[in-house]
Amino acid sequence: MDMHSSNPGPIDDSVLYDQDKHVSAAVWEGQERGALRCHEHTSKLDRWVLTDKQIELVKKAGFGFLRLIPAISLDNPLISALVERWRRETNTFHFTVGEMTVTLEDVAYLLGLPIDGEPVIGVTYTTCDAVCVKYLGKGPDSGYTSGGMVKLSWLKESFSHCPEDASDEDVECYTRAYLLYLVGSTIFSTTTGNKVPVMYLPLFEDFEEAGKYAWGAATLSFLYRALGNASLKSQSTISGCLTLLQCWSYYHLNVGRPRLKHDPIHECFPFVLRWKGKQSGPTSNRDVAFYRKALDSLKASDVNWSPYTNIGHTVIPVNIINSLILGRSKTMLICFDKAERHLPDRCLRQFDMTQTIPEDVQKWERKSRGVDGGVDLSLKMESELNEWSYRRLHIVEAEEDVEESEYMHWYLRITRKLVGRPIPISSEFQRMNAALRDIAHVADTLSTHGMDDQQIQAVSRIRYVAHECLRDQFGVSLVVASVPNEVGKRTRGKEKVRRKGMGKRRKKEDTDHHSLYRLNPMASQLVSYPAENELDHALQCLPPSETENVRASLMVHKVDEVEVCDDSNEVDDLHFRHTAEEDDDDQPSQGASESAAELPCTATEVVQQPSLESTEDVARQVEAH
Repeated sequence: MDMHSSNPGPIDDSVLYDQDKHVSAAVWEGQERGALRCHEHTSKLDRWVLTDKQIELVKKAGFGFLRLIPAISLDNPLISALVERWRRETNTFHFTVGEMTVTLEDVAYLLGLPIDGEPVIGVTYTTCDAVCVKYLGKGPDSGYTSGGMVKLSWLKESFSHCPEDASDEDVECYTRAYLLYLVGSTIFSTTTGNKVPVMYLPLFEDFEEAGKYAWGAATLSFLYRALGNASLKSQSTISGCLTLLQCWSYYHLNVGRPRLKHDPIHECFPFVLRWKGKQSGPTSNRDVAFYRKALDSLKASDVNWSPYTNIGHTVIPVNIINSLILGRSKTMLICFDKAERHLPDRCLRQFDMTQTIPEDVQKWERKSRGVDGGVDLSLKMESELNEWSYRRLHIVEAEEDVEESEYMHWYLRITRKLVGRPIPISSEFQRMNAALRDIAHVADTLSTHGMDDQQIQAVSRIRYVAHECLRDQFGVSLVVASVPNEVGKRTRGKEKVRRKGMGKRRKKEDTDHHSLYRLNPMASQLVSYPAENELDHALQCLPPSETENVRASLMVHKVDEVEVCDDSNEVDDLHFRHTAEEDDDDQPSQGASESAAELPCTATEVVQQPSLESTEDVARQVEAH
């Protein structure tokens, strides 16, 4: 058996030092979070009607290609499975075949955004009125603002149709509103509902100057930060340019890639347009577990390291081609408070180069947004800005006479090879208890005739240990549940349980007690009344002579369905629920069905059992209850 089946890694934690916080640690312990809520707000972009003058201004500002990209249906389970492979320590995906990442080159090819230029950084704001009045000509009502953010719906309602006879000043105001809406719904989408920070507005004051910013680098910095946050076990949402992430996966990985109805003879730029419209291929039954298994078994033949090689470059603008060298720049990416490392030396095969063991990644402090209005973040990020200014001096070059096998030997020691267990944790639990039962049976029936004292002591010790383990799994697992319909606290994490229906809760005075048999105490799972098939599995762990006594003592009751929500994401969840009520600009399919998985739950009280000498004692204790 592969050693990673029992130890998925990392064997050497010098690189992935945050493994305990990573979602893969929770998944390995059987704690599924389901598909992430994916926040993009592109569904209403096509409702903006731009005049010819506006289109020219949008092109000058550097967004001529981004505005052409339609809303693409997001595959939440695929994105969620990719996030499980993302490591914020290295800003790369850790696959079975090595590290990969979304590079500046990918951003240039897929979105057509400028990846070279001035860093996207400026002044923060805690109020909207003054900024909107200055750059848009009017300010929103109080109901459309939240701190330094304005609702996308207000921008669309107020500025989506520019009058044909509008003055040049009004045309510029309407265009700035569109650009703020465009970046807020795509490359800088947030998890706060349909809102966008107004701090981007001053960057659109002069459209010629706006075109000098490295919007593509800012897009990647924002996405890196969003991926890093979503990879933590406590998170349930993700934002940023998810269209970029999903189409990057389509180009590089043969996992979840839709079959095109026809191969485009002439490529359209930007290359994201290859995936527009409807594609054929089954996706309805593909959940996170499906994609996780595919990524856990990923082979080199499933990877297209250089997907743009055979694509005609005649459609690519000259300024984009001249900046592609920055795809190999080892530098810092900046988007206001978000500074993230771009490390192409960890994925050289994406540039047709042989992969070598990369340099160690220094830990860096991720900056937080200034809370005071008028804070110029460039004064707080001097070192990061200096690193970006020297980006062309740190282009990764190929090394000659390098054996890639040396890299893979190193990589398999520092990576997390598997996310999902090859054998489900419930099956491992049942197999372990079956083995314990066999050991206990052999020890109980083994004749000690002819053995010396030391051998008899060894057999007694084996018998004692086996029965103690069985007692721990079954004796202490007897709990008394008060009021099956009363909502109880979940046994792990800071989590709350809320009733799914609208019916009233039963009063605590209803004290109908029932015996409860907990199946999987090792998996940190929610205590629940066992289903019949679960009960049969559990009884297999007891000798046949005892199963009827145990079965007779167990009373299985159905519990009203409840819905589980995680307190660690309470802020995001509140934003999501608030948005669902009032937002007409949030794209559907933000959540997946499995992310709202419903689990039975009941309040429980553990009844400690005395030490039992044998499984017969276990059965007698069960009968006594």
